[in-house]
Amino acid sequence: MKIRESGMPEETYWESFFNAEEILSKLKLDDAIFDVVEFGSGYGTFTIPAAKIIKGNIFALDIDSVMINRLKQRSEQNNLTNINILQKDFVNVGTGLKDNSVDYVMLFNILHAENPDILLNEAYRILKQSSKLGVIHWIYSSETPRGPSLDIRPTPVQCSNWIKAAKFKIINEEISLPPYHYGILAIK
Repeated sequence: MKIRESGMPEETYWESFFNAEEILSKLKLDDAIFDVVEFGSGYGTFTIPAAKIIKGNIFALDIDSVMINRLKQRSEQNNLTNINILQKDFVNVGTGLKDNSVDYVMLFNILHAENPDILLNEAYRILKQSSKLGVIHWIYSSETPRGPSLDIRPTPVQCSNWIKAAKFKIINEEISLPPYHYGILAIK
């Protein structure tokens, strides 16, 4: 099942909205991290830079075959061998990863899902104790050049409440990621 669609623009335009390296740094994804999972990897906007930072592997999950194929191309172009690209309906069937098996989960621009609790509970299940969850989303404003419609776009408070309900402890509740995003960092 696809997450509620907000439309994926052309790759270069999409990537112009992010400074991926800065976002990953502010969300404490660093070279002390081993294995990472990204729910909804898309073009690999965050997958590629994360793979260059971490010590272990990144499991990049997406349901869309076009995104999967593009990420495979980008992975090969960057000579990255630590990206495990998986086409998977993680909303309906989960990640397929073992309990307590990864060090970091990235939920980036995805909590506008109809049931964000499914994603957060799966993240909690696969994370090792004291491991990190990084969340980013579009700020709640009609001034952003794109993003989910405001009727499905979560506010930072909504995201924080969902994260807490999934048993995470929030470390930093609203990380400013200008010009269009905010982040939240939590631990299991």
